[in-house]
Amino acid sequence: MSEEHRETGTGWPQPAVPGRSSGPAGEPDPRPDAPDPDELSPLAPVEPVVPEGPEPDPVEPALPVEPEESAAPKDEPGAAGSERGRVPVARRFTSAGAMIGVLLALLGFTLVVQLKTTSTDPTLAATREEDLVRISSDLDSRERRLRQDIEALEESQRQLRSGAQGRQAALQEATRRADELGILAGTLPAVGPGLEVRFSGSGKAMSSTRILDAVQELRGAGAEAMQIQGADGTAVRVIASTYFVDASGGGLVVDGRRLGGPFTILVIGDPATMRTALNIPGGVVSTVRNNGGNVTSEDREVVEVSQLHAPIKLDHARPVS
Repeated sequence: MSEEHRETGTGWPQPAVPGRSSGPAGEPDPRPDAPDPDELSPLAPVEPVVPEGPEPDPVEPALPVEPEESAAPKDEPGAAGSERGRVPVARRFTSAGAMIGVLLALLGFTLVVQLKTTSTDPTLAATREEDLVRISSDLDSRERRLRQDIEALEESQRQLRSGAQGRQAALQEATRRADELGILAGTLPAVGPGLEVRFSGSGKAMSSTRILDAVQELRGAGAEAMQIQGADGTAVRVIASTYFVDASGGGLVVDGRRLGGPFTILVIGDPATMRTALNIPGGVVSTVRNNGGNVTSEDREVVEVSQLHAPIKLDHARPVS
């Protein structure tokens, strides 16, 4: 730093202005337009050098870029994790919506089937409440009877598989089945609780069709053994192969034997269930009474079916061994 700079307090000298050339040290600038060296002073203001040529276009300042609102701040912990764990709403409710749709479809199908079944059964639609209760009780009784049969068969199966007692159990089971088949075939007498059903009247009220309908209704209600007898006491055991034909001059021909009315059917089974089956609307009792006849039924604690049917000889069928 020169003495002049220290005295004036101007600080450090300004750097040399670019573009100003000078000759060798201690010699003046040989250019004709060069300024006088005496006029050059570190205190003189330095004018900026403007380059020659066309002026450049002004540059517009860039607008600040605003950050997107949807972007998560970088300094928030868990923001990226929450974005990755977020499940679209449509995908989230796809399985639940499908399951609800299937359940609604099944419910609608069930309702349609129920409505069609109800609408196509005019008998039940016109049935009184008391008759519906009796029908329901009849179905419940059948269900209980079938469940008892299932339990008995399962118990027999366990006994047959019980090792040392298997042979004795097998013998007892065979004897029991033989007795049951003998009762069903009409070759053995039977006794038990049941009904005594009387048919009276004439013409269509006592026709073979009405008697056959009564036998079928009793079988459907769980009848296990039955026989029919005429006014003169002649009786015929009713089995699966029994037939009924209207006799000339009145009466019936049952398995080749002629019976005169009125007729009495002795049947073994659940009295309440069988009575309900006979008295359903449009059933046996209603049809006979509409044709001028009458049907009465009486509960019996002990009904004896003693009439036997001759064993049927089989010519072709053989048991499977």
